[in-house]
Amino acid sequence: MGYRAKILADSLSEQDIRLTSMEVTFPRYILPEFNTHRVFSRNSASSRAVPVEKRILQVIEEPVTPLEWGINKAGMQSVEVLKDKEALLAEESWLIARDQAVLGAVALMGGADKIKDEATKEHIIDLYDKYGARRPESINGVHKQFVNRLLEPFMWHTVVVSSTEWDNFYGLRLHPDAQPEIRRVAQLMKAAMMGTNPELLTSSEWHVPFVLDQEKDTHSIEFLSKIAVARCARVSYETHDTGKIDYDKDIALHDSLLASGHMSPFEHIARPMTGQEITFNPWSGNFRGWHQYRKEIPNEDTYQQGNP
Repeated sequence: MGYRAKILADSLSEQDIRLTSMEVTFPRYILPEFNTHRVFSRNSASSRAVPVEKRILQVIEEPVTPLEWGINKAGMQSVEVLKDKEALLAEESWLIARDQAVLGAVALMGGADKIKDEATKEHIIDLYDKYGARRPESINGVHKQFVNRLLEPFMWHTVVVSSTEWDNFYGLRLHPDAQPEIRRVAQLMKAAMMGTNPELLTSSEWHVPFVLDQEKDTHSIEFLSKIAVARCARVSYETHDTGKIDYDKDIALHDSLLASGHMSPFEHIARPMTGQEITFNPWSGNFRGWHQYRKEIPNEDTYQQGNP
């Protein structure tokens, strides 16, 4: 999987305000730092939604390891880093911890017999032998919303993020004091934005991530907004990039999110404000100069069960 920053939609209003949506991937352990930026609209892969076996396979095949092994010192930032043999020993220790987390997750999911993929099951059996670990008794599996937490330090994490305000993020996260992992993804994000020319939209046109150009030519904006919401939401399940298009499922997911009060995927879709709207109030949610689809929904910020 690895570090990634991909532009999903990039738009410019007639008032010269840019709205950019990206899909970014980085180590799960820097998500708290990413989430401190409140001007971002985000949807994120969920440990509660992805099956344990899929997560186990990911951390076996593509585990996250730190970009560098900073030497311990007082303060929040390391300066010197481990080199050569010491760095290799640090990575070995990290991967041993990964193996132990995998074995713990397998035990909680009910034991190796619950794993369906034979190659993965053989790998788990090899780990029992490697560490002389006792094979746990088979139990009813614990839900993935708990089990996957053991694997999070070793997981890659994907986020759909949209914003009109990027300067503070880049100022903080491209700084030499930033943790190397978030600095790496910030570099990729800025490069992606610098390499893209935003599309000029009028106040009657909408910014719709994940919508294809040919879909814009054949469907109404109401329809396109709904499928964009669904596709942004699917990052939670890591099924949004399968390449399969099913409009019925998209609309059903949109309607389900609306009924259950899960409003965050509605924030990525927006239209440029008119000059009069900007004069009255330039902000719509956390977007400046762009009116969010979320704000079209009555009581969007006061959800009560049964009353979206």
